Amino acid sequence: MSASGANTGGFCPPGGCGSQGILVFRAGVWNNNPIAVQILGICSALAVTTRLENALVMGLAVIFVIVLSNLLLSLLRTATPRRIRMIAEVAVIATFVILVDQFLKAYYPDMSGRLGPYVGLIITNCIVMGRAEAFALHNRPAVSVVDGAANGLGYTIILALVGLVRELGGTGRIVFGERTLLEIPGYVPNHVMILAPGAFIALGFLVALFYALGLQREQEAHP
Repeated sequence: MSASGANTGGFCPPGGCGSQGILVFRAGVWNNNPIAVQILGICSALAVTTRLENALVMGLAVIFVIVLSNLLLSLLRTATPRRIRMIAEVAVIATFVILVDQFLKAYYPDMSGRLGPYVGLIITNCIVMGRAEAFALHNRPAVSVVDGAANGLGYTIILALVGLVRELGGTGRIVFGERTLLEIPGYVPNHVMILAPGAFIALGFLVALFYALGLQREQEAHP
């Protein structure tokens, strides 16, 4: 069985699913990264990455939603009629998205305003829906949590890298909260990087890098 495939037998050894968990985690973070390899979740990757801080918060929100929705849907997989599974998936995912949205509005209103509608759109994020449909409904809870965490982390890493490149290239500094973490003295800001073309440029280079590294691994494995 492949790391991203369905475990139709439902077997998962205790203690994190052993080698299967390792394969699933590696696939979600690197080999089958949802953004850089599968080219999913592009809208948020382009829209919220004008600042590194925004990208990290969005990534953490997706990790929270995908891990808990995978867990709950996996627990309910045998009790969910197949004809209503999509409705169940949306209802479960929407519940956790609402929790994140309300948390940000209550405790971090500025961040909630910067992210705008994109937190709510996690409900229809193809990464979250895809892992629920393709993995959580066919696998045991432990490995489903690993799959959710891996894909959420893979998503967050790409968002953070794009946000880092765009904020540093567009402003010459990295600001987190009210603190400046990095500033390049004398740098002339390139405002293209904080506009839509900058997002496409940064993401394009990352996708090309993942492709090149993946191609190199294949050549080493099959000389």
